[in-house]
Amino acid sequence: MPIPKAKKLEMLRSLLLARRFEEALTELCQIEGKIPGMMILCTGQEAVGAGVCAALQPQDAIISNHRSHSHLLAKGADPKALMAEIFGKRTGCNKGKSGTLHLAVPEVNAPCTTTVVGGGPPIAVGRAFAQQYRQEKAVTVCFIGDGATNEGSFHEALNLASLWALPVIFVCENNLYAGAQRFEEHTRAPNIADRAAGYAMPGVVVDGNDALAVYTSASEARARAVAGEGPTLIEYKTYRWRGHGESDLQLYQPKEEIAAWQATCPIPKLRAEMLAQGLIGAEALQAMESDIAAIVQEAIRFAEESPYPEPHEALEDVFA
Repeated sequence: MPIPKAKKLEMLRSLLLARRFEEALTELCQIEGKIPGMMILCTGQEAVGAGVCAALQPQDAIISNHRSHSHLLAKGADPKALMAEIFGKRTGCNKGKSGTLHLAVPEVNAPCTTTVVGGGPPIAVGRAFAQQYRQEKAVTVCFIGDGATNEGSFHEALNLASLWALPVIFVCENNLYAGAQRFEEHTRAPNIADRAAGYAMPGVVVDGNDALAVYTSASEARARAVAGEGPTLIEYKTYRWRGHGESDLQLYQPKEEIAAWQATCPIPKLRAEMLAQGLIGAEALQAMESDIAAIVQEAIRFAEESPYPEPHEALEDVFA
């Protein structure tokens, strides 16, 4: 089925926004004391978040991990509230209490990101069970890295999701590294998606730097899930240009490998195709890029000028 023009424009905008947002964070991290905590970016693999979230409906939920900025922005999170949260400010989406690694944006059905490797799949299964129990026409997408697929929680989640035919899509962003450990050093199987066969669900391998291919595969998995046919495991082959965190010197990543993957950047790939097909003109593209640059600058201004939480606020919004 042809991908609508509006969806292609949505994905291009998501790609550009995520890239500019994180480029700004890269610059801000060079300023000592500017942003608290560890900064983990998804630069280079934004097509996964853009393509998957474009295939979703507002009622669908996403469970993300520590590399979540592109997922949340593509799902519709407010860049100002997201940036303020990363700065640890009261006006952030979690009132400055989560920082960059434990974000939640409930208003766009992104209830949880977790830095616990393999922590997302059981949560996603629980969310999908609730959707099935309430007979909602909705799905839950769980974003994980390749390292998480070696955790017991991943296998338990796939087993239960398959057994109960839950409306969940397990999205593995295989960026070739789990921390500093290369894929071949922690996984014997050539494809993560091969593991789906053990749980009687489809396993699909897709070019994670091709936003349109990502969108198509996610759309098919969603249609299957809402039809009551159960979960899908999709492995998107991609690459992170940055280190595990911004303090990572990337000594274990060959420079020629980084350069080779940068040559397959998802942004010029989609941009060139849309320009060639006349789906966007040069002036409209420039206007989109200028608008996104202004949005990110406004988000930074908002975050910098926002107040930090007061000490007593640490006792608010807790269960006990």
